Amino acid sequence: MDMLGMYPTFYVPGIGTAWVMGIIGVIHVVASHTSVGAAFLFALLETKAYRENRPELMDFIKKFGMLLLVFSYIIGSVTGVGIWYAIEIASPRGTGGLIHSFVWVWAAEWVYFTVEVIGVYALVYLIGKVDAKTHLKLTWSFALASWATMLLIVGILSFMMWPGHDNWYQTGSTNDAFYNLNFFAHLGTRTGSMLVMAVLVGLMVASRMKDLELRRRVVKFLAPIGLVGGLFAVMMFLYYLQTLPNNAIVMLHTHLLPVYAQGMVAVFAVSTLWLVFAWWKPHRVYTSLAVALFAFIAVVGVWPEERMRESMRKPYVAGQYIYGNQVIARDVPGKGIVGEVDKIAENGLLKLHPFVPDRLRVVNDGNRLEVGRLLTKVACANCHSLEPKTPLRNIPDKFHGATDEDLIAAFMQGPLKHGTQPYMPRIDLPEVEVRAIAHFLATVNSGKDVDRLIAEQQKLAAPVAAKKE
Repeated sequence: MDMLGMYPTFYVPGIGTAWVMGIIGVIHVVASHTSVGAAFLFALLETKAYRENRPELMDFIKKFGMLLLVFSYIIGSVTGVGIWYAIEIASPRGTGGLIHSFVWVWAAEWVYFTVEVIGVYALVYLIGKVDAKTHLKLTWSFALASWATMLLIVGILSFMMWPGHDNWYQTGSTNDAFYNLNFFAHLGTRTGSMLVMAVLVGLMVASRMKDLELRRRVVKFLAPIGLVGGLFAVMMFLYYLQTLPNNAIVMLHTHLLPVYAQGMVAVFAVSTLWLVFAWWKPHRVYTSLAVALFAFIAVVGVWPEERMRESMRKPYVAGQYIYGNQVIARDVPGKGIVGEVDKIAENGLLKLHPFVPDRLRVVNDGNRLEVGRLLTKVACANCHSLEPKTPLRNIPDKFHGATDEDLIAAFMQGPLKHGTQPYMPRIDLPEVEVRAIAHFLATVNSGKDVDRLIAEQQKLAAPVAAKKE
């Protein structure tokens, strides 16, 4: 029997895998969006300095640039590597699917990122050392390279939501994958957001400037850019909502908007009022207030937005053909990919998964609990935690503490088997595997120490296994 091309399941007890990726990702977004937005602020502000012969504006650019070097690029680079590590161990087949479709896009993004990193160093250290026109060209090159990195990554991220064009499944074309229905709306939303975030950080930098007149000029210049960026982000986000697939719309209206809508409105209102106030009273832009408001917007704005995006594409992790649990959901002829759901239904995960220990491939009374835990990890742990009362969509609580194995099994053999549960993957398993999962979840909900029970069962089974050898 051919084994599925699966990998070992990575699971973080208590919080689950998704939160590891989420925390790293949010920090990366704050750092990267600030740096890309700042690149454009530098270009616009330096253009003003060049045309109006105001070299004093370069002092602000230098201070802001040093902040980017110390914080944004270091944090962005570290978390960028962290994201690769997290997604590779948590969702290896999803990551492989993206590389399969976008290998040259990622290569191009690396080239632009290299230009971006070199550019920010050159921008900061060459102020006053080369002529103004040459430096202006350098700054605009840096800005365009920075935005190009975002553009290329957005093409990949939007494909993760869905290709948008059914012909991609037949062609496997990178163009069909990249220029999906969600791409331009997604790019516009992030472009507007990056300007707002960069302006908010810029106000923090400006508040530390001793020259009050220079501070006034800089703040008066920055605030309108932030307001325009915020309005543009909102308009593009509304457009973004119109480009979502049906599963994302269901998830949005049933689980996400009721939770995050008020926070999103609050972020828009607070950031708008802050920017209007800064434009009106630039001398009242104090550092403590600027830092506090940026922190508020980063926590209340970026975290929910990124979590919404990640949650909306469920049950898929990429292209609406790879489930979050790494199972291939459908055929993709253009890539030579064959769906696995029916194969699993016929043969079971225990037989097909290459990393199931041999002693657990056949279910019996002595290993049913351990098998159930293993199968639950493989089928569910990419999105759920296994322990009760944990923060990330823990599975036991989804059954409201049910200890009736028949009830749990009925759900798995009903909505999950037939793929009728919104935002959940189709999980069609043989009866014996369904019963093992139901047994595990019922045991957890009963309050018993699962680890201790499994350890005792392993101890009892060890002599029997030794005799067979």
